[in-house]
Amino acid sequence: MTVKSTVIVGLSGGVDSSVAAYLLKEQGYEVIGVTMAIWDGQYKSTGKHACYGSDEEEEVREAREVAAKLDIPYHVFNCSVEYKQAVLEYFKSEYLAGRTPNPCIQCNQLIKFGMLPMMARKSGISFDYFATGHYARVEFSEKYQRYVLKKAADLKKDQTYFIHRLSQDQLKQVLLPIGGFNKPEIKELARRVGITIEDMEESQDFYSGDYKDLLEVEDHPGNIVDSKGKVLGHHKGIWNYTIGQRKGLGIAYSEPLYVIGLDKEANIVIVGIREETYNASFIVTDLNWIALPELSQPMDCSAKIRSAQIEREARIEPLVNGEVKVTFFHPNDAITPGQSAVFYLDDMVLGGGIIKCLAE
Repeated sequence: MTVKSTVIVGLSGGVDSSVAAYLLKEQGYEVIGVTMAIWDGQYKSTGKHACYGSDEEEEVREAREVAAKLDIPYHVFNCSVEYKQAVLEYFKSEYLAGRTPNPCIQCNQLIKFGMLPMMARKSGISFDYFATGHYARVEFSEKYQRYVLKKAADLKKDQTYFIHRLSQDQLKQVLLPIGGFNKPEIKELARRVGITIEDMEESQDFYSGDYKDLLEVEDHPGNIVDSKGKVLGHHKGIWNYTIGQRKGLGIAYSEPLYVIGLDKEANIVIVGIREETYNASFIVTDLNWIALPELSQPMDCSAKIRSAQIEREARIEPLVNGEVKVTFFHPNDAITPGQSAVFYLDDMVLGGGIIKCLAE
């Protein structure tokens, strides 16, 4: 088979990235496996499988075994300093400000699709493309004259929400070979190739320990109040709560209570009944547009505000400061500052940004 181009594949030791490497080799690419090492041992860890945790050495061993099985070169690059600065410090500052960040999105943009290929190139590895085992698709659109990000064939596994911040420069060198498959097909391919999948767990979280370890703060007691300001209970720090949270409030009430607001300045957690968690409009900042160079006029599309949520119909409107106002056609619950809002047109990602606040 004629060799096409060289591609480095981000190997995690899991089945998805392993099959991605196999598929690319079968397609004739010169494949090189690479892994980013991000764990520096500074924090406690349960060892439970996660992106950031003490079991990283085991994941590297699994990735190395996959590379050997596929007969491809393999390299590990230490990105722990960059990860701490770009992801952990971001995570900490957002939580302490009373917002709820998504560190996986930050990591994908800056570390996995940013620093890792950069380090590989600086080490002397020459390559044309960077590939991962994400469930998504990248195409060049003649209509938009831009690279576009599309949902995976397996909608249950779609990961476009997590990689919606990739730039045009990143997308043009990205290959996502499993985006057209469903999970059972990927598992079957792994069995056929002889890649052991029984022991390969999927990362379910970004950290395998207590978030309080990463925050490195002492308790800061304050009040838990209802929407009218009545004190219902007490907390040890607003960073222990997130919008929409129901469990762990420690308050006896006639109806289930949910966190509906966090006020850092007043150091209060605001709670309310289910109906009070719903809102229709909010502001999104720090936008990254993919299919569009920018949003120049109001547009109807669909939007999702959490990774596991099905997107819902909404209208997005540009504001003079470069931000966007989003209005759901039907109110949505737990609109959370710090989380990401991603906009879709059918199966294509228009772009997305960070939820700033509820709209007036």
